[in-house]
Amino acid sequence: MEENFSIQFISHTTESISYLEGIKLALEGGCRWIQLRMKNASDGEFLPLALEVRELCTRSGATFIIDDRVELVEKCGADGVHLGKNDMSPDKAREILGSGKIIGGTANTLEDIVSLHSKGVDYIGCGPFRFTTTKQNLSPVLGLEGYREIVRGMKERGIELPIVAIGGICHDDIAAVMQTGVDGIALSGSILRADDPSGEMERTIEEVNKYKTSA
Repeated sequence: MEENFSIQFISHTTESISYLEGIKLALEGGCRWIQLRMKNASDGEFLPLALEVRELCTRSGATFIIDDRVELVEKCGADGVHLGKNDMSPDKAREILGSGKIIGGTANTLEDIVSLHSKGVDYIGCGPFRFTTTKQNLSPVLGLEGYREIVRGMKERGIELPIVAIGGICHDDIAAVMQTGVDGIALSGSILRADDPSGEMERTIEEVNKYKTSA
């Protein structure tokens, strides 16, 4: 998986920051992996925004992933799709999209990862780390030990898939989370809630890179 992978921004909104503005702030802060996630939007609402995000990501050299909507990947020029547990099966998505697109899958357990691996995903979004209000129908919280056990189980089974931790991760958690053996982190609320979101993204990248350099 490319260098961009280790720090991902998942789009969200606040009272004062729109989806598009949040993505702009993340890109300004140096994030180079953007996932556009708008669970409750119609395709008609989603597609025009996705086309704008595609342009922003192209200008910044960022990877652009959309959440769930396999049928819109080609229409908006996304680099790939992230599939939740209740979304289309990754092997079906691969039939539709072919080998040139990135397909990620959501996991909460080692069994989820074994299944996703067998269906040909390119990476795993694993969580939640802790309780988060940005996700509905939250799976059981993993915590640090949950990640350690999953990474250990993957090694035992010879599963070599990049894994990104997600779900309520804050700046102070980064070192401990990265030391569990995951390959990256995904952030949303902690960036948008910061007084200076782009500055917070810069700090996040510095912290992750510090760990990765010393690993």
